[in-house]
Amino acid sequence: MSHIIVVIGAQWGDEGKGKIVDLLAERFDIVARYQGGHNAGHSVYVGDQSYVLHLIPSGITHRGKTCVLGNGMVIDPKAFFQEADRLIEQGLEVTPERVMVSSRAHLILPYHRALDHTSEERLGNERVGTTLRGIGPAYEDKAGRRGIRVADALVSDVLRSRIERNVEDANRIILAYGGQTLDVEQVFEETSSLVERLAPFIADTTHFLNRAAREGRSILIEGAQATLLDVDHGTYPFVTSSNTTAGGASIGTGLAPHRINGVLGIVRTYTTRVGEGPFPTEMIAGEAELGQLIRERGREYGASTGRPRRCGWFDAFATRYAAEINGFTSVALTKLDVLDALDEIKVCIGYNLDGRSLEYFPAVAQDLRRVEPVYETLSGWKTLTEGITQMDALPAAARRYIDFLSAQIGVGIGLVSTGPERAQTILVHDSPLGAWLKG
Repeated sequence: MSHIIVVIGAQWGDEGKGKIVDLLAERFDIVARYQGGHNAGHSVYVGDQSYVLHLIPSGITHRGKTCVLGNGMVIDPKAFFQEADRLIEQGLEVTPERVMVSSRAHLILPYHRALDHTSEERLGNERVGTTLRGIGPAYEDKAGRRGIRVADALVSDVLRSRIERNVEDANRIILAYGGQTLDVEQVFEETSSLVERLAPFIADTTHFLNRAAREGRSILIEGAQATLLDVDHGTYPFVTSSNTTAGGASIGTGLAPHRINGVLGIVRTYTTRVGEGPFPTEMIAGEAELGQLIRERGREYGASTGRPRRCGWFDAFATRYAAEINGFTSVALTKLDVLDALDEIKVCIGYNLDGRSLEYFPAVAQDLRRVEPVYETLSGWKTLTEGITQMDALPAAARRYIDFLSAQIGVGIGLVSTGPERAQTILVHDSPLGAWLKG
């Protein structure tokens, strides 16, 4: 029986999935990504080398691992090769033998980026705060059955006719809002050249992954963004345009749900959010200085955009919701060392709305803006934890904090990250995660 594990962010993204996938990848044969585009960014630290990954799975830093860009992704071919070329310059092997791109994935083209800018301008005060990289419009085309899949782009006549139709439609919208229209021929020539270069990487990844599963090969599946940005289950409309939760892993890879053995949720010891949208535990109104301290200690700036992330206290209420809809079998807790400087640490254990305690995570963004977090305050440890690799070597207050979060989430902690590098990690051997890695 093959091990197939899904790694899911439990908050609003940037939880440290890149490090965890990188850490686990050496125990797996294949690392597959199932949704999103290059709006997501993972920073992976190996010794004194730092790799920033947007499209290519984190397994690329390990020799001999196959990396799959699944059918649920939207892929900008220009961004793909910018990333691949940069990684090659850093000494990594990015070849068709190691990296496979699904023939069923959809392409992001120049008109998607232009429409993304137009859409944000149109929304005004209700803008989502996207990365403006065309991800949303590409998923809109996919849902509207006018998208261009990777396989379609290999047929020149099909590519040209669809670009002609889509650019014509896009230009009408762009022109209406005073933007600069696109030239069909220029878009076609640029895309054709990139697709020709992409061709050796293209494969039926659904067939490949299912065959690998039948052969007993192990597969690590990584998502982008996180649970609270899921288009169905997140803080709509301030969400991404795909299903970031565990259910999306089957859709975005073509692996049947029964093949998945476990779901690992990634959470920080605090919470961040990029862009617009409600954020109940955000450090504002007297806590802005503390939020800035967390931001600097945790290097909380977007890997894709460099934007400063909004920082807040750990939200156990939202994380319980994430654990419920994903079915977490284990949790990895990251950035414990960032809290080393704090005297006290607050944890949100519930929400009140209009004088009543909520039993469920609000579906309406306006309600989530109005909730009053219910906090419990724990003592800090004021001791250096960076680089600690054994649970019993942590300060007692840090261990109490970890145990408290586990109890609040309702899922056991299988791993604690105490720094950005692979070795700066505590593995709980008697956890489900420990069992997966031993097996």
